[in-house]
Amino acid sequence: MDFSEDNLKGFVLALLSSGFIGASFIIKKKGLKRAAASSGVRAGVGGYSYLLEPLWWAGMTTMIVGEVANFVAYAFAPAVLVTPLGALSIIVSAVLAHFFLKERLHKLGILGCVMCISGSVVIVVHAPQERPITSVQEIWSMATQTVIILVFILAFHFAPQCGNTNVLVYTGICSLMGSLSVMSVKAIGTSLKLTFEGNNQLIYPETWFFLLVVVTCVITQMNYLNKALDTFNTAIVSPIYYVMFTTLTILASVIMFKDWDGQSVGSIISEICGFVVVLSGTILLHVTKDFDRSSSFRGNYSPLSQSLSARLCSGNAEY
Repeated sequence: MDFSEDNLKGFVLALLSSGFIGASFIIKKKGLKRAAASSGVRAGVGGYSYLLEPLWWAGMTTMIVGEVANFVAYAFAPAVLVTPLGALSIIVSAVLAHFFLKERLHKLGILGCVMCISGSVVIVVHAPQERPITSVQEIWSMATQTVIILVFILAFHFAPQCGNTNVLVYTGICSLMGSLSVMSVKAIGTSLKLTFEGNNQLIYPETWFFLLVVVTCVITQMNYLNKALDTFNTAIVSPIYYVMFTTLTILASVIMFKDWDGQSVGSIISEICGFVVVLSGTILLHVTKDFDRSSSFRGNYSPLSQSLSARLCSGNAEY
């Protein structure tokens, strides 16, 4: 494995980010439980007592540290390497929940964790080298308007017509805006990196435009994600959103930053296979997380609500 120094920094930062973010979910949940026990009002029904709970703020601080590490990772390594490693935060969260929250991790969930780790190793081994960038204006010249055009088509044409009936519309908008925000974050991170190296990029209007794009994308993304979650089952929205967002982010990075230029066909195929394994493991983790809530799982499994597992297994009498 021939790792450049920048790729190694991005890899380590991505791992730290996954660890912090995964742990933050557990810390915040324990803080929410402690706050609910002391006040008698849960956050899910409108309670805000958790804002006075130090443990919840510790979890929030941990999450912020993880997001900052993820932000910096994009400045050093290509999105093809950094983005799939985000799935490791799900593993950290699942394992810690098993021990500290007594949320049992199913055997198939363990298999999902192994698949995520295995796929991540394949991606890391075959990750491309970061293409050297000398100016934010160079990134601007790489930028494509295709994503923005697709968002407008989905938001103003398909969303009013079939947004409430087709889960792909809202999640598609979220995923497209999410991929665009990641590319803009990478542009800002690269600008700051070059600035600290003595090549000031803050004097260029493109740097500030990318910052505006990030803010706009995050707001739009959260708006349509809330619509998706309010309209469709969470078990459907979460895995579809993760798959679409990760796929589109990598695709956008390959197009804008030419991540695969100079790589052999074998390395590209290996990265794609590793990526598919990570996605499969993530979906398996998500699908099996509620298996033990059904007492009839060992035998005739009958879910209480129509979830992703129900749709995947419809028409098949034996799981």
